[in-house]
Amino acid sequence: MNISNLIGLLSGLALFLYGISLMGDGLSKVAGDRLQKILYQVTGNPVKGILLGIGVTALMQSSSATSVMVIGFVNSGLMQFSEAVSIILGSIVGTSITGWIACLASLSPGEGVPVVFSSAFLTGALAVVGILLFKFSKKPLRNHIGAILLGLAVLLFGMNAMSAAVMPLGDNAQFQALLDRFANPLLGLPAGIVFTALIQSSAGAVGLLQAMSMSGGLTFAETFPMILGIAIGGAIPVLLGTKGASLNARRTALVYLIIDILGALFCSIVFYTVNALHPVSFMGAAMTPVRVAALNTVFRIVTVAVLTPAIDLLGKLACRIIPDEPEKRTDDTPGDWDLLDERFLSHPAIAIEQSRIVVFSMAAYVQGNLDRALSLLHEYSEEGFREVQELEETVDHYEDRIGSYLVKVSAVELTQRQNEDLYQFLHAITDLERISDHATNISENAKEIHDKAIELSPDAVHELDVMEGAVREVLDLAIRALTDRDLESARMVEPLEELIDDLSDEMKNRHVDRLQKGICTLQHGFVFNDLVTNFERISDHCSNIAVAMIELEKDAFDTHDYVDSLIARKDEEFSRYFRKFKEKYSLD
Repeated sequence: MNISNLIGLLSGLALFLYGISLMGDGLSKVAGDRLQKILYQVTGNPVKGILLGIGVTALMQSSSATSVMVIGFVNSGLMQFSEAVSIILGSIVGTSITGWIACLASLSPGEGVPVVFSSAFLTGALAVVGILLFKFSKKPLRNHIGAILLGLAVLLFGMNAMSAAVMPLGDNAQFQALLDRFANPLLGLPAGIVFTALIQSSAGAVGLLQAMSMSGGLTFAETFPMILGIAIGGAIPVLLGTKGASLNARRTALVYLIIDILGALFCSIVFYTVNALHPVSFMGAAMTPVRVAALNTVFRIVTVAVLTPAIDLLGKLACRIIPDEPEKRTDDTPGDWDLLDERFLSHPAIAIEQSRIVVFSMAAYVQGNLDRALSLLHEYSEEGFREVQELEETVDHYEDRIGSYLVKVSAVELTQRQNEDLYQFLHAITDLERISDHATNISENAKEIHDKAIELSPDAVHELDVMEGAVREVLDLAIRALTDRDLESARMVEPLEELIDDLSDEMKNRHVDRLQKGICTLQHGFVFNDLVTNFERISDHCSNIAVAMIELEKDAFDTHDYVDSLIARKDEEFSRYFRKFKEKYSLD
């Protein structure tokens, strides 16, 4: 093989791999969130898990991508280890579909095949239609379909480039001697493992075999052991992706390797034993792209069929190889950080969904922290005060972890809805953290009242109780709007927030009157005003959360303009809610 052939082969392989990636990305986006979320629905039924694995892998065009995604689920605790095994079995079959797609590159006019179905015509047509849809359509769905067609065109072009590079080698004695060595399983199988591990794509390795078969110099005897090695080599990228993963996630990756090794051992032992006893006639048969694809698919189906009844045993074997060990957290702070798995960054739908769960968890902590802080105003305890401080640290951790993760998610291509969710979550975590800060301030006010034995006047206590009720409700509305995507609750926040602003002003004026009458002291005034200010600030942040949601629905992105126009208009809905809250939270 001269340098020109080598460069042609490598460039064709690069295009082939890029085509697979481009086509898989397009298919994933056409399927939308359903493609990744469907894996949530797997149950203990192994057949369903296998079918899901086949379907998702066929769409993603990568068993490694499916397996890494499943490992992320296991690592996050969203999927049981036993459920993951059946999906991995299905992914092993699903990845063989790419080989059948690559067979299109072997089409040629003549022999009953019209010219319009030739590989060259098909590749050109796909490229033209694909680029028109991808570049000039304004609809995202058509853009994604264009990407699929472009990916398929690039895949076929790469396949043709590889075929053209190896075609002159069909009659090359040295090249044929090299291929003959691979007929020995002790050489062919390791060669398949090493090559697949290097390019990190079993589909790409099979595609290369298909291209080589078009030279007419590849036989069944040479192909079979390399197909077995390619299957094992496909597990290497999955194993490399488990660094820092949980115990069960590492076991899940190991199962992928165990399945491929056992499948290769079973098929090789059975086949070569049968061949030794009764030599088969097709060992020297010339392979074609279709035959390579068929051999790859049959081998994988046999592997799955043989090992499906042993799913539980596969799990036990992985557990024996990787025994139990104490799970270690990266810190002592409680939280569901594992849901923010970086393996999901290449699957934005899942990354956004995981972020949603953690943001909602953060919101629950914030609401719980405010409840604890407010309860200290009525019955103070040092234990309760410490709980508020500890929860504040937890909320700070949430903001740091979620914020860092969302920044990474923003670096990948997102749909319009995913961008909206990202925008909303980034705004929400900042406001939620500030609400928790004010809850901490309220707990410190409660501590000051307790430690200094401050007794507020009955009127001041009543006013604070009214304000407390309003603040509890505005936070409840904001969190309900966020977690349930409830726009009605979101629209109720701003009228209540304006009422809380009015209550704040009125309470401060009334307190000045009490100071002038000697009913309250300056010491009372400081802590009273601090509490009122913290209540008002909490309602402001609740307003930010709700307004951000309404902005997205209106395709507007200026919070202040929206709030100013809303208050200026005071439409019927706003006025109705305001009157309702004013009757409910009256200081008189």
